Amino acid sequence: MSNSLSHPEDPDFHSSIQENLKQLSAQLGSPLDELSITEIYQDACDLLSHISPSPLTLARVAGTLLVYRVQKTELEESQWFSTQVKQCLDEEEVEELIESIHRTDSL
Repeated sequence: MSNSLSHPEDPDFHSSIQENLKQLSAQLGSPLDELSITEIYQDACDLLSHISPSPLTLARVAGTLLVYRVQKTELEESQWFSTQVKQCLDEEEVEELIESIHRTDSL
């Protein structure tokens, strides 16, 4: 079974996203260990497995999951986000979903 999220043109992007997640968790005041970062990254990959997202979209989904974990967001909200991502038909819909979350939070 091949991983639809593999990008042979940039083999380091997986580790780069994970390193950025680690730095973000530290900046948010809740540094996470390697195992937690790997879990968040894998969750993002799993949520996006039905499409072929760009590294940026993958990073944004992983970052959203990280923020939910670090801020101890209610489980229902995190599950809602995951369900919505799984229902997106393409990368553009995923990006619109993430943007809509940010707009809602700023109101």
